Parts: sequence; structure tokens; C-alpha cells
Amino acid sequence: MIQRPIPAFLLALGVATLAGCASPSVITLNDGRELQTLDRPKYEEDSGFYEFEQLDGTRAKVNKDQVRTIEEY
Repeated sequence: MIQRPIPAFLLALGVATLAGCASPSVITLNDGRELQTLDRPKYEEDSGFYEFEQLDGTRAKVNKDQVRTIEEY
């Protein structure tokens, strides 16, 4: 069996770097619902929506007027 420590190390380093960049957040809507995100929502001024990635990996948008708070955890 051929061992490949360098690619394994680079893969582990890449995963650790990505995990360090993520800022999970909770978006609380005006109706009391909470949306958990994998990253900090980005606000698009042109459309008036927050864009974010949900826990299942899908991208979603929510109107700024529906958002009560955004908290990082």
C-alpha cells in the first residue's frame, strides 16, 4: 500500500480552514420562526433580500422586512 501523507495533510488543512471561516447564524423572523444557517447571511441591496446557505446545503433567500434579528452562534 502506498501512503500519501502530503495529500492527506493538505485535505485536512483545507477542511480545517473552511470550518474556521464558517459563521453559523440564526435568523429570527417577525413571526417567531428561526432559520439556522451555515454561513453569515449576505444582504443584497438591489433585491432587498438576505441570502444564506441552510443546514442541508441549499441556498435560500428571505426578505429584509421579515427579519427581526440575525445572531451568530
